[in-house]
Amino acid sequence: MSADQRPGRTLGMRHLALFVSDLEACEGFYGGLLGMAVEWRPDADNVYLSSGSDNLALHRAPAGVPEGFGDPRAQRLDHLGFFLPDFDAVDAWYEFLAGHGVEMKAAPRTHRDGARSFYCLDPDGNTVQLICHPPILEREAGRE
Repeated sequence: MSADQRPGRTLGMRHLALFVSDLEACEGFYGGLLGMAVEWRPDADNVYLSSGSDNLALHRAPAGVPEGFGDPRAQRLDHLGFFLPDFDAVDAWYEFLAGHGVEMKAAPRTHRDGARSFYCLDPDGNTVQLICHPPILEREAGRE
């Protein structure tokens, strides 16, 4: 694959991670009201929810971060994610984007929940994750 050849299409943007000041209330809204199921709760400060083909991560906001969090217009986005079809695609996208001068935050790694991803920055400084998340891929394969 040449440095200018795109590795393939992404599977769309279906992962969002938000800093929240009241984790329990937000989980109640997304889970209780909107019907998202808890997929993973690694600790008391984080919960991952899904409606089947997406993933919403709620992270308890650390005290004082981000600046101005009390302002209702303050940004609460931790990062946004694009799903990829397999682990090889994660590595290919990393090489492709790094080769195009995209600033990387972290190299590809396999997480303890079985996903593989890396983080980079968009031109405005927003953190973007490219990720292969096997449980979601398995659910989608069952629908075909």
